Amino acid sequence: MKSNRILMVAAGASALALGLAGCGGTDGGDGGESGGNAEVEVFTWWAAGSEKAGLDALVGVFDDQHPDTKFVNGAVAGGAGSTAKDLLQSRLQQGDPPDTFQAHAGAELQDYIDAAQVEDVSDLYEEFGLNEAFPADLIDRLTVDGAIYSVPANIHRANMVWGNPSVISDAGLDPEAEYASLDEWIDALEEIDASGVTALSVAQPWTQVNLLETVLLAGLGADSYEGLWSGETDWTGAEVTAALEDFETLMSLTNDDRDGLDWPDATQQVIDGDAAFNVMGDWAEAAFQEAGAEAPADYVYFPVPGTDGVFDFLADSFTLPVGAPHPEGAKAWLDSVSSAEGQEAFNMAKGSIPARTDADTSEFGAYQQTAVESFQSDTIVSSLAHGAAVPVSVLNQITDATSKFTTGASDLATYQEELAAAAGE
Repeated sequence: MKSNRILMVAAGASALALGLAGCGGTDGGDGGESGGNAEVEVFTWWAAGSEKAGLDALVGVFDDQHPDTKFVNGAVAGGAGSTAKDLLQSRLQQGDPPDTFQAHAGAELQDYIDAAQVEDVSDLYEEFGLNEAFPADLIDRLTVDGAIYSVPANIHRANMVWGNPSVISDAGLDPEAEYASLDEWIDALEEIDASGVTALSVAQPWTQVNLLETVLLAGLGADSYEGLWSGETDWTGAEVTAALEDFETLMSLTNDDRDGLDWPDATQQVIDGDAAFNVMGDWAEAAFQEAGAEAPADYVYFPVPGTDGVFDFLADSFTLPVGAPHPEGAKAWLDSVSSAEGQEAFNMAKGSIPARTDADTSEFGAYQQTAVESFQSDTIVSSLAHGAAVPVSVLNQITDATSKFTTGASDLATYQEELAAAAGE
């Protein structure tokens, strides 16, 4: 039965709800969009690989739907948007916003809302019919004090394992094995490590935080995992300590060059047979497809052991910044992002699934079909690493603490204390 427990972002935001007519920032009050000069600068971190393929597919739909509006690509490279978010914050503080920017739906938006940097787009939900097109649970997750501040392009699942069956077989293990618990999977990883092959590939710290959240989810269960973000679960408790010990063990089985890599590199190690497994969101599916791999012959996938039946949710979404220089261009982009055609093209290329319930997914791949079914039936929780569970400021603290721990600059007890402090305990 699908969970109705909704992780709401913190209430009490002092949001500035301005209409489209009030957000132009250029001379003449038309946002510079008169005389055939309509454009939209779209700020994302989709600069390469399958992410860029998804963006290109969405741009193709946009060009068809809004041929008189020029798309300006503001993509900034950097996994999970760490570089892009820093540049974006600088631009927003300087009063130089893009027309729209990518953000993860959920608590990540809270800092922008508190700073009055994004508009309430609830009126667009009415205009585009999105209140009926998106699932009620998703609408609830997007709503802050009765207002909505972004339009989701997709739904991703973060708690997935991707494996190379040849590497697994060469280590004497069954590539089709199902692991009932994290402990069982760790036993298998240790056997692979003993064979001389990297058991689990990871990359720079944000991918390590992605791994961390799945270990916490496996160790605590959905309710207590959600309690970490609501304050109902004690970060200093024994269950969290045990989960962090599992995380420490998993990190000991990873590649030594991890901090110099981004997620495509870590996934590529599995594709190339240099690593057995990788924990990554289902954007990895598009990377396997791009490499010409076919499941289950070339790769296998399954939820992180201990998290089966739970969908660790995130969504890429787009905003309307306060002071956007081309608000009508931004509105046109949000129209395409939320359309069935846009969501079908984008998600087919990116490995995710549409946020719209009426989108046609009949041509989607086998993995995506399982994701559609899981999102409809599994318990849904919010991703830590990808902005759904906590604001950017909290995530940054957790990422810094994780980096210190995995590079040996702190011990487990200190790490747990720093995580508790980041969460406000």
